[in-house]
Amino acid sequence: MDTFQVIVLALIQGLTEFLPISSSAHLILPSQILGWEDQGLAFDVAVHIGSLLAVVLYFRQEVVSLLTAWFASLVKGQHNDDSKLAWWIILATLPAVILGFALKDMIELYLRGPGVIAITTVIFGLLLWWADRMSRLELTEYQTGWKKALLIGFAQALALIPGTSRSGATITAALMLGLGREAAARFSFLMSIPVILGAAMLMGKDLLESGHVIDYSSLALGVGVSFVAAYLCIHLFLKIISRMGMTPFVIYRLALGAFLCAFIFM
Repeated sequence: MDTFQVIVLALIQGLTEFLPISSSAHLILPSQILGWEDQGLAFDVAVHIGSLLAVVLYFRQEVVSLLTAWFASLVKGQHNDDSKLAWWIILATLPAVILGFALKDMIELYLRGPGVIAITTVIFGLLLWWADRMSRLELTEYQTGWKKALLIGFAQALALIPGTSRSGATITAALMLGLGREAAARFSFLMSIPVILGAAMLMGKDLLESGHVIDYSSLALGVGVSFVAAYLCIHLFLKIISRMGMTPFVIYRLALGAFLCAFIFM
């Protein structure tokens, strides 16, 4: 990839990883529509690391509190709101891990085309609109409970299908279960940390075993651009939803779905 493609793809990853519009769909589209070569495993690892660093840094106080409380619950048996939330996040991660291993090959073979992305983009966009309209918007992330956390975790597993959006599916489920918009987004962002970390580790393992030559300068640029884009995205997203709800993202999803349908049938 040339420098321009590195910057564009890293921006796409950083801007879409935490928005409810599907980062995987947007990273597939340049190769499908523009004919760009696949960005490769090394680049995928790099931009995921950039996104991971951004969410950890943005929620650094929460992350430290959750980890401290979680370790205290393990070692001393002491539980508080933070330790409970940490355990709920772990529980919510399990469905994606289990189904990801079980269905990875099938998804790679059959569910990465523009048609699938167009359908999931529209369907889950409408679900997000419905959830935002119907939610009671009462609960905080600390009132989630293990049952709701597990249901949100199963919604996260749906995002293995490109076009669904991990953050879109989890925020939709959280809204349906009564969480407020910002609480739903925060829970979704905190849930992303173990998922992105796990995905980056697995891709890194595959990369080491492949023996591919690595362009470290391009990877460093990818990490930096995706980090800055993701950090700004998280900050702006939380401000937008507190004022405008999910409507702008629903409109975008529907427009993207319409564009993809037009592209497919041209």
